[in-house]
Amino acid sequence: MKNSERDHRQLESAFNTDLTSGLTATEAKRRQSAGRNVLQEEKPPTIFQKVWRHLSDVASLVLLFAVALSTYLAIAADGGWTKTIVIGSILVINVLIGMYQEHSAEKSLAALKKMNVHEVTVIRDGQSQVIDAADLVVGDVVSLSGGNQIPADGRLVEATDLRIDEAVLTGESEPVKKIAEPVAEADEIGDRINEVFSGTGVTQGTGQMVVTAIGMDTAIGSIAGMLNRTKARTTPLQKRLNQLSGRLTAVAVVGGLIITILGLFFQGEPLTDALMIGVSLAVAAVPETLPIIVTISLSHGVGVMAKQHAIMRRVDAVETIGGVNVIASDKTGTLTQNQMTVTQVWSVFDSEPTLVGAEPLQEQTKTLMQLMGLATNATRERVNDEWVEIGDSTELAIVRWLAADKLTRADFEKQAPRVAEDPFNSTKKTMATLHQLPDGRALLIVKGAIDHLPVKQSVTEQAKTKRVHDQFAHDALRVLAVGYKYFDTMPETPIEDLQHDLVFAGLIGMIDPPRETAIAAVSQAAEAGIRTVMITGDHLETAKAIAKQIGILRPGDQVVTGAALRQLSDQQLADQIESISVYARVSPEDKIRIVNAWQEQGATVAMTGDGVNDAPALKAADVGVAMGITGTEVSKNASDMILTDDNFETIVAAVSTGRAVYQNILKAVEFLIGVNFAQIFLMIFAVGIGWGAPLIAEQLLLINVLADGIPGFYLSREPAEPQNMKRPPISRKTSIFADGLGQRVAVRTTTFIVLTLGIYSLGRFGLANNDPSIGMTMLFFTLALGSMIDIYPIKQRAPLSWQGLRNNQALNAGVVLAAGLVASTAVIPWLRGAFQLTALSATHWLVILIAIFIPSCVLEINKRLKRVCFKQPMVLDEE
Repeated sequence: MKNSERDHRQLESAFNTDLTSGLTATEAKRRQSAGRNVLQEEKPPTIFQKVWRHLSDVASLVLLFAVALSTYLAIAADGGWTKTIVIGSILVINVLIGMYQEHSAEKSLAALKKMNVHEVTVIRDGQSQVIDAADLVVGDVVSLSGGNQIPADGRLVEATDLRIDEAVLTGESEPVKKIAEPVAEADEIGDRINEVFSGTGVTQGTGQMVVTAIGMDTAIGSIAGMLNRTKARTTPLQKRLNQLSGRLTAVAVVGGLIITILGLFFQGEPLTDALMIGVSLAVAAVPETLPIIVTISLSHGVGVMAKQHAIMRRVDAVETIGGVNVIASDKTGTLTQNQMTVTQVWSVFDSEPTLVGAEPLQEQTKTLMQLMGLATNATRERVNDEWVEIGDSTELAIVRWLAADKLTRADFEKQAPRVAEDPFNSTKKTMATLHQLPDGRALLIVKGAIDHLPVKQSVTEQAKTKRVHDQFAHDALRVLAVGYKYFDTMPETPIEDLQHDLVFAGLIGMIDPPRETAIAAVSQAAEAGIRTVMITGDHLETAKAIAKQIGILRPGDQVVTGAALRQLSDQQLADQIESISVYARVSPEDKIRIVNAWQEQGATVAMTGDGVNDAPALKAADVGVAMGITGTEVSKNASDMILTDDNFETIVAAVSTGRAVYQNILKAVEFLIGVNFAQIFLMIFAVGIGWGAPLIAEQLLLINVLADGIPGFYLSREPAEPQNMKRPPISRKTSIFADGLGQRVAVRTTTFIVLTLGIYSLGRFGLANNDPSIGMTMLFFTLALGSMIDIYPIKQRAPLSWQGLRNNQALNAGVVLAAGLVASTAVIPWLRGAFQLTALSATHWLVILIAIFIPSCVLEINKRLKRVCFKQPMVLDEE
């Protein structure tokens, strides 16, 4: 038998306790040996494990090899420490950046622990006493009162007007009315009306509970366990960059083996020289500044999103949000206003309901407002230029309704002061107030559920009332009825005995209405190829009504409850997932299952939430989005992004920014990788034909870190391409070289290979008498200056324009700075010597000045050829 179904005698027997005197101290101590009422946390990784995780990617391993090899050469062959210091510094910087990104992550369990109650009132040995909540055991009898936080899961044995705020577990802000009587077992926490759960709070009333579960066995403990087990997925960008690093490394390893074999066995070079070339090839293979440029781009996106009311907790989620194609959104507060609002009213004198605000205020409606206002306890006052609201959400809706027409409960009570009150309780489902009128008469007002209101109506009147009530219910409105009765003099009978034969006045319908901005944002998301689904703990009909209004629920879409969802196998859910738009009355496990089902279909999922119950799904999603205003600390710490305005529109704006960031990262990849591939093949070809290494490791580092690195930093500031939100999201399975990037990299790589080999041979054999230093110097400046100048055709997918050259002044400054640093190696003698360069003549410089613009010209010609030959529309043209 379930706990909810047991009567008090059965509870005492099941938990071996006494509901009157509680456990004995001896028995409580014995039970504590089975475990304490605390949440367990997964052991965090050590600092060494964190460092190794950042060093274990392919690119870092190649650099580690280069550091080890250059260190060996510095010691064994007096090869100098420059390469070791520079490459080692780059490695350290990359690890520090990665560690910094993780600094504020994984605090979810710590926040859950903060929710644990420290002290609690229990009955032991027949005495009420205060103990540490961690010492609670199953079978303890705990006293509850307004303001208390529930210390463990329990079954109520007493409940007097008891209401519990279960928003942290269910996501719904309306307090739940609790009873102590046995009821049938329910699946959802929100429907278990005689049970209470750890971490929730008592908003009003008193009660007693017998503890049924503690620590990790509680509902909140189950969530803590899911948080421990749930691992965040590798982001699409991380996967693509790892694949890219793997390809570069494969080329470098094969090239290194070829060069080593050629040098040792066919050209008779010493082992030291062959190893030195191997270091150079490793340096050429790895785009050392790419991780830093990616981080700068993501950090720039963080700053932009912060101005849009989205705080990113995890930097790499900036790019992931741009690739989202499914947004699983909570309803309350995100898609809706999180504020119950009176939207329709019906007086018995009206033929049809009236939309609030649609027509001038009628006299019969004002009468209805007076009755509702007088029988209300909620208050709304202006304090320090801010509205302070106190009371039940339903009554606050009435107070706001009055305020919209400049009416207040206080004004009504001046004419009809309250004399007595029969407060609302969950059994009778009504509230009554008695008022003194100026003419000596008394007015009794009763408001509540229509089926519990003791009114006198004819059969015709009952049918009319039922029709309007059902119409309200069909629109998912919460319905409140009101009746009244006049007395010639103030009655002496208790107010509880006066409530019969009332005159029916009318109905009001309330709902938490959708945000206007959410409707537009859902439409914009759909235009961008993003599917929005609603996942809520609210009731089915309410969820359907809101989803239809917002545009989430389309004709033919399915609506599924948590109970129905649990009847589906994983395969059945996978088959139906794309047709389901609304999930109602779901549990934390259901939410994770929905997220995983979408991810199994290859989707990149953003999940919104604000309660503790949302935390595991937020962590499992590709981008977890927590509410900054209404969200719990647990949900915020489990998330990747926090909305400071709790607005769905902000998520869509973040998607747009994320797409722009990803576009700029791709431009950085194109800018850096083309040159890296060219350097690898240049080294392999030159050594293979017997020319030796055309560039040394220090020169390659200077090109990769300064000449390309500095301008590359400013690609993060490129504005979003036009039509940014008119395209479908990029699939997780899409290669980093998709959408023409591979072809552009191939064209650029080929251009630089041909150009640099030509310049090297011209400088060494054509303009000098087989002088490798002339060829090396001309090659160095052509590659360094040419690769930074062609950032301009890369920064803009459309043909270059004057406006395009001017729209990123920071990049222009970066190019000038990088060019100045490169030029300093030509004019400062000691720098020239340090990088093994030689002085050049005017003829040499003329050739270089012409050559450095060739790659840019080729890339611009390639843009136009693709447009003409493949009839490719320039969707990225500036508008």
